[in-house]
Amino acid sequence: MRKTYLDNIRWITVFIVFVFHVIYMFNGIVTSGVLGPFSEVQYQDIFQYIVYPWFMLLLFVVSGMSARYSLEKRTAKEFIAMATRKYLVPATLGTLVFWWILGYYNMQIAGGYEQTIGKVPGVVFFLIMAVSGTGVLWYIQMLWVYSLLLIVVRKVEKDKLYNLTVKAGLPLLLALMPVIWGAAQILNTPMIVVYRFGIYGAGYFIGYFVFSHDQVMERLEKFWLPLTIATIVCCFINLFSNYGKVFADHEVLDTFSCNLYAWIAVLGILSFMKKWGDFSNSFSSWMSSKSWGLYLFHYLGIAVPAYYIRRAGLGIPPVFVYLICAFSGFFGAILLYEIISRIPILRWFVLGMKGEKKDVRRESYRATKA
Repeated sequence: MRKTYLDNIRWITVFIVFVFHVIYMFNGIVTSGVLGPFSEVQYQDIFQYIVYPWFMLLLFVVSGMSARYSLEKRTAKEFIAMATRKYLVPATLGTLVFWWILGYYNMQIAGGYEQTIGKVPGVVFFLIMAVSGTGVLWYIQMLWVYSLLLIVVRKVEKDKLYNLTVKAGLPLLLALMPVIWGAAQILNTPMIVVYRFGIYGAGYFIGYFVFSHDQVMERLEKFWLPLTIATIVCCFINLFSNYGKVFADHEVLDTFSCNLYAWIAVLGILSFMKKWGDFSNSFSSWMSSKSWGLYLFHYLGIAVPAYYIRRAGLGIPPVFVYLICAFSGFFGAILLYEIISRIPILRWFVLGMKGEKKDVRRESYRATKA
């Protein structure tokens, strides 16, 4: 039976990521690689402190759950083949075929384009541009790594751990918070903070081994109200503890308050959506079918108008700049997804899709489900 509430968590979280990046492009906290703030004080930047601690952790937890459901109907070999096509191909070969375009704008925005062009051979410059276009693809790069590790772990544990966790209740789930906090301190790549292999790996494997049990989710569902309240309280604690600091740096990400909030938010959202989000209508189905495209293409749709607006110096009021970038990011992403998903070869390189045109809709809907 389809887990509709998970579909809804995915597209809602992806939409939150999209809104985050609209604000992030002009934020006044993390100014490297973005266009920077409109004014010295920007209260809209608070949104970043509210969502950044948990939204990607939540996606990795859901991805771990989905990996369990996928392996119930696929062999290990089929699972790795699927993961390689959907994750590794777009995140590597896809950068050479398409994402160098985003790399061009990222380098222009960060000021690296003029500093590099003409100073290195053309081929090297193109490769730098391609790598600079990785953007949001870091998520699927890490998913591919976790997919490989999962197959190895499965061969070793042979469902012993999985069967043991079926009895997990709220006390055990809360007790996993120190695991999340500890994992946040390790396996973090230097310089590029988004590659947090420790905490995201913990989330992925907890999703696989714990939350993929229907019994566990049914128990968690009963606590949706106290967990929702706890999430709001932890949100304020984290906000007051870290506001003004760089929310995307380890000075915040490694703190107890940030990790407490992140984990309670994951529990709160899972429980709330299990209780109230297990529904489907035409809008939610449409958003779910487009969420993969929205995730992949939205940042390009934001970066292009943002760069040209700032470059032109037209003095457009900030609210309209946000609206223009939001409109371009959302509908530009959907348009690119619809176009590229219908072009043979290109959809394989950029989206990790296979099959004939008649299979595109089915593939797009399943893109983040496996």
